Amino acid sequence: MKLDVDVLRYLSKDDFRVLTAVELGMRNHEIVPAELIDRIARLKHGGTYKVLKNLLKHKLLHHDSTKYDGFRLTYLGYDFLAIKTMVNKGVFVSVGRQIGVGKESDIFEVADEDGKIMAMKLHRLGRVSFRAVKSKRDYLKHRSSYNWLYLSRLAALKEFAFMKALQTHGFPVPEAVEHNRHCVIMSLVQGYPLVQVKQLQNPETVFETIIGIIIRLAEHGLIHCDFNEFNIMIDDEEKITVIDFPQMVSVSHRNAKMYFDRDVECIFKFFRKRFNMTFQESIDDNDNSNEGREEAGKLCFSSIDSSAGFLDKELAASGFGKKDEEDIQRFIEGEVESDTNSDSEDGDLVRNLNEADDLNVDSLHLSEQVIYPLAFVVIQDPLAMGNGMCYLFICFILMNLVRT
Repeated sequence: MKLDVDVLRYLSKDDFRVLTAVELGMRNHEIVPAELIDRIARLKHGGTYKVLKNLLKHKLLHHDSTKYDGFRLTYLGYDFLAIKTMVNKGVFVSVGRQIGVGKESDIFEVADEDGKIMAMKLHRLGRVSFRAVKSKRDYLKHRSSYNWLYLSRLAALKEFAFMKALQTHGFPVPEAVEHNRHCVIMSLVQGYPLVQVKQLQNPETVFETIIGIIIRLAEHGLIHCDFNEFNIMIDDEEKITVIDFPQMVSVSHRNAKMYFDRDVECIFKFFRKRFNMTFQESIDDNDNSNEGREEAGKLCFSSIDSSAGFLDKELAASGFGKKDEEDIQRFIEGEVESDTNSDSEDGDLVRNLNEADDLNVDSLHLSEQVIYPLAFVVIQDPLAMGNGMCYLFICFILMNLVRT
């Protein structure tokens, strides 16, 4: 779905209020009932339903009536909420061309008031390509439903936190500027993906620099987990910048050695194939023993003096805590259920809906769960309850409706 920011010009405050109401409702519902959206948004004279129709026209919401009449945010609607928040904060004032696309993100140019060009990365976990992986592999076999928006927000939070921490320690990474929901604003890297480079003046120097970054990351207690030619930027002076951090793990992770060896092997394989570099090894490549690797002088995970958890404080200060890390790792390994809700965006959401209204989403969720199913039974089969009970229950419903 293409991001058309021109639509932002035609969206009113009521439009954004209803979008935010749907976002709030999705914390307790996979599909948010239309009645609940109306009660959260609190627009006058039934204006919510008119706004819902307009948002559907622009594909900011998806309508679902399989079980009941309800709505959910699309990624485009989530994009607009994040962009609106960023613009209100003064992070940027304009959105330019799309400069990158991947299986889990889209990247655009943005500019601030002074004309400084930055990069805006919109995480999009749950794309069609990623769902195809699920059908072929059992990463997510334990999950029956997915809150892709929450997981994309979590990936953005993790990337922003890791960029901040790595930047503080002098790693060649983009400058992290701001984040909101599934959106991360960072400095624009002047260069090209290494995969697009056909020739290098000093391939040996570039190779040593890249391997040195892998080792230094491990010494600081981190493993990139996706360290390949697609996530390495290089400029005309052959200066290296590393990108894409949502999948990073600690060296204390139970699969840390496998991830580390895979990152190293990706670099060796790329330079061997692209630049015809040869690496002296005194053992067969098929020998996977640690002892053999150490004797051959090949880079070995166990030989690195790492300090697991060294960046814990920096990451916590950036907003990505231990619970977030556990959530995203449990999701990847297929152990988390559909209760992936988070309260870290409460401030922005409540401010968007006028915090003075003192809205209690949990109580709204409870009333929807109790009143409407029972009312459905009464309407469909009045004989299921006695006449007296039926009359009293209808009175009870009317009293609640009048009260709201």
